[in-house]
Amino acid sequence: MNIREHTEHIEKQILSPFAQLSAKTKGRIRKEPSCEIRTDFQRDRDRIIHSKSFRRLKHKTQVFIAPEGDHYRTRLTHTLEVAQIARTIARGLRLNEDLSEAIALGHDLGHTPFGHAGEYILNSICPYGFKHYEQSLRVVDILENGKGMNLTSEVRDGIVNHTGENQSATLEGQIIKYADRIAYINHDIDDAIRGGIIEKHHIPQNCLKVLGETHRQRINTMISDVIANSTDKNIICMSAEVYQATMELRKFMFDNVYIGSIAKKEEEKVYNIIGELYNYFINHPEDLPSEMRSALDNADIHRIVCDYIAGMTDRYALHKFYEIFIPVSWRKV
Repeated sequence: MNIREHTEHIEKQILSPFAQLSAKTKGRIRKEPSCEIRTDFQRDRDRIIHSKSFRRLKHKTQVFIAPEGDHYRTRLTHTLEVAQIARTIARGLRLNEDLSEAIALGHDLGHTPFGHAGEYILNSICPYGFKHYEQSLRVVDILENGKGMNLTSEVRDGIVNHTGENQSATLEGQIIKYADRIAYINHDIDDAIRGGIIEKHHIPQNCLKVLGETHRQRINTMISDVIANSTDKNIICMSAEVYQATMELRKFMFDNVYIGSIAKKEEEKVYNIIGELYNYFINHPEDLPSEMRSALDNADIHRIVCDYIAGMTDRYALHKFYEIFIPVSWRKV
């Protein structure tokens, strides 16, 4: 018995009957030999961490565009917080931690530069529409390294179904919807207070009464409630009281931070930057990178330009905009 087989044997002994066992994966799109050391879900986690699309998350907006300060979250730090929360919930429920972690690390790989502002404008101008969770699946299936990562079915399912009305086929995937929400609501409150957008006394007191006064208490309440209400069940859920308080807190953030706040005043400029870049590359495909130009043999120009822009970091999008649209001062040679 090699190390992987020993790990798979341990999973069978200790995990919940509702857990997705590594040895029972539905497999990959393209078959490949198993690793002697790592389970399939551990390999998926490692492939995501070592990918270029994962590294680019460190320069993609979470909420605040180009914040002046080192402590504001980025898309990468958000992803790491989601992964930590997901592992904690999975461990508490005796589910497959490696699977939940892999999904969490990959769930936002398709996010655009400038956060949801970038997603909004791409969705409005691309004829195919744009959803970041669908783009995340496209990244892991096709775009990374020009051939995708060839991840397992369970990780791919969790990535594309991590938000909205979609429901993951595994409990490990269902965890991510809660872990994502727990992470962004609480860390965005933290960042919004740090940025002077809101003050603590603005937060609805009935939510604080249920969830806790501090960042730490609220996260602990939400995680503990998910575990308590999902143990020995074939579904991941919260209690009615904690879920209602969580969703009211989420609504408070939409009303006071995510939409129309001073933190979002630069978003009109983002729409212009993304829109102008999109139109430019649609009309000048010769200026696309070589790997994007070669992809035109198998895909529509709108699809390729959308892929290119969605993969940009905030600073690279700004660099390309300056390069294309801002004149350079003339100097005598």
